[in-house]
Amino acid sequence: MTDAKDVVRVLYAGLAAGDVPGALAALSADVVWTEAAGFPYAGTYHGQQAVLEHVFARLGTEWDGFKAVPDTIVGDGDVAAAIGWYSGTYKATGKAFKARYVHWFTVTDGRISRFEQVTDTIPVAAALS
Repeated sequence: MTDAKDVVRVLYAGLAAGDVPGALAALSADVVWTEAAGFPYAGTYHGQQAVLEHVFARLGTEWDGFKAVPDTIVGDGDVAAAIGWYSGTYKATGKAFKARYVHWFTVTDGRISRFEQVTDTIPVAAALS
């Protein structure tokens, strides 16, 4: 069995390097990806293409220097959680933000099959307005 923490680290490493194909490779083809209510991309997306279009592409085009940097990743079996910080500057307003997040992952057959975001959406909303 693949260690869920290692799979999650692959996702974050790909995102940090700007390697979107590498980040997507950490996701199962039928991943269920949930962005928190109140976050600009709120909703549940099904499949790699939906995550690419509705989350990754928007983060890459609507923000300067958007980062999701985990402080800690913990796991047990096929689940892992990461706590960290988002930061970036929203291009349309020029406003920067920093917000805490927790990401919850389920890993199936060596790939992320479920993702759920919990985050402080107030600093994000302030950057958008």
